[in-house]
Amino acid sequence: MFKATRISVLLSGICALILSMGIARYSFTPMIPSMQAQMGITESLAGWLAGWNYIGYLTGLFIVWLVSDLRAKDFFYRYGLLVTVLATLMMATHENRVVWYASRFFAGISSATGFMLGTGLILNWLRHHGYKSELGIHFSGIGFGIVVSALVVDLTNLDALFAVNWRLQWVVLAGAGFVLLIPAMGLLPMPEKDEIEVARDSVKKSGESELPSMRWLWLMQAAYFCAGFSNTVNVTFTSLITELQPLEGLGAKMWLQVGLAAVAAPFIWDRIARRIGGLNALKAAFILNVLGNISLALSTSLAMTVFASTMFGFTFMGIVSLTLTTVGLRYGLKATQIMARLTLGYCVAQILSPILSGIIAEATGSFRLPLYAVSCIMIIGLGCLLMVRGENKKLAKIH
Repeated sequence: MFKATRISVLLSGICALILSMGIARYSFTPMIPSMQAQMGITESLAGWLAGWNYIGYLTGLFIVWLVSDLRAKDFFYRYGLLVTVLATLMMATHENRVVWYASRFFAGISSATGFMLGTGLILNWLRHHGYKSELGIHFSGIGFGIVVSALVVDLTNLDALFAVNWRLQWVVLAGAGFVLLIPAMGLLPMPEKDEIEVARDSVKKSGESELPSMRWLWLMQAAYFCAGFSNTVNVTFTSLITELQPLEGLGAKMWLQVGLAAVAAPFIWDRIARRIGGLNALKAAFILNVLGNISLALSTSLAMTVFASTMFGFTFMGIVSLTLTTVGLRYGLKATQIMARLTLGYCVAQILSPILSGIIAEATGSFRLPLYAVSCIMIIGLGCLLMVRGENKKLAKIH
């Protein structure tokens, strides 16, 4: 009989994030240029498709928020991973935009359950078995997911080798997702009876411990909300912006660059946080994110685009890992619900950002104005973090 270990459980989490984030959520980014070239989809339609994905993500967050029983969390997590594969395959079945909207919607639901519930279940398993929370290793799965989606799309774009169309590309992505589904589900054991009882007792006792103030939570939520705008413009349109510069044929490669930066980001930001404190590290990530956005808006060269893509992958993953790590350590076994609350605002921004950015870009013929706009919003988020610093000095360090 298979015996779960720390390495196998962390590997299951990485595979789940590659599947639920890289395949279900982020593969659409490098696919936009292919579908635009073959199907003629517009920037605004691409924005609406991304918006429906985030509407689904928002729906998934409500599921996460409402489910507190450990066994129910495990059920929705595993069911969501299966939906991820089916929703990805659904993109290849029809050219009707309603079918695409439905595909992106269900992919969004499964992304939320895979990310939030999976993170909570793995943290719970590690704690129950006496291990430290390996959030850096776990969150690297998001970066690996971007790399996998970029590689699959880029390789299937090589007509000399494959001569495939956009439909077959989605089928290949779904196939890669099915392969990942096996270790994601098989390597994470279902919660044992004693584990469930310990979790219930811990939740009851957690109310007795000192938690951050509501003002601290609202400021963190506001900052994370602002980060959602910048994240989604880049996540949705990095490949398309690259192609429009014009750097034709390099869209998927720039998305790959984002993924490579995102893989290393959690480890690097974890070390930075230990040196200067988690809150200072988070502020630095916001500043560098703005720098990357402005660089992409002004970019006229490959070198500048590579720099902007690297900055985005490095900072967006840093913002996610630093924020959720802070929440995880401050709220203990209540962290899943608090993560869902913060991500709710983040998700609202993710719905609005690609839709509005796509419409503006189509009207102006450029993504420059949307990139400037989200940079201003990130500066507002930075202001919220500056106010957090004065809220409670004890919360200034993650470790």
